[in-house]
Amino acid sequence: MRDTGWSLIVPLKPLSLAKSRLAPVAGDALRPSLALAFAEDTVAAALACPAVRDVAVVTDDPLAERHLALLGARIVPDAPGRGLNAALAYGADAVRAAAPDAAVAALNADLPALRPAELARVLAAAERCARGFLADAAGIGTTLLTAAAGTALAPAFGGPSRERHLASGAVELLTAGVDSVRRDVDTGEDLWAALALGVGPRTAASVRGLTASAGSGA
Repeated sequence: MRDTGWSLIVPLKPLSLAKSRLAPVAGDALRPSLALAFAEDTVAAALACPAVRDVAVVTDDPLAERHLALLGARIVPDAPGRGLNAALAYGADAVRAAAPDAAVAALNADLPALRPAELARVLAAAERCARGFLADAAGIGTTLLTAAAGTALAPAFGGPSRERHLASGAVELLTAGVDSVRRDVDTGEDLWAALALGVGPRTAASVRGLTASAGSGA
């Protein structure tokens, strides 16, 4: 853990429930392993970003806990159990219980093409506002929400969250050249777009497994 920088909060639902819209591509057998690979590559890239102090993953999935802790993430149990935004708010509170002046940011767990340098550029832009957010590649959702020290995170993720975050007073971060931070993966089309950007090693390995499974007719 670095002495300064952003504390990132990454939410991850139980792997058996994650990425349901990938079922037509991956099936229920491979879908959980893809979700875990996305999260591993996201967390590894975030921890490699020089602007990031630490990463807290909010999850109750035992397998994800083990894998992400090995990467260096702090695991925060999803005590509220009331969905994404409650988990993020709880994670921010947990971070600030230990570091009251921490600048915090919520980051999606499904950014397998994430580049540390691109994340650093977005976080640098976020330093100029109390709360900021980055819209997803579709311009509808949100992949990153930031809150400066002393500012509540107030997450409003899910569906058309770009509009909700704008309405809440958060500043949209219009940083150019950060496609990897915008490219979350919910559908097969999203996955192909992420692959075109270049994904992390764990996602690449999982996709090879997907390709092999498809080739064998499984």
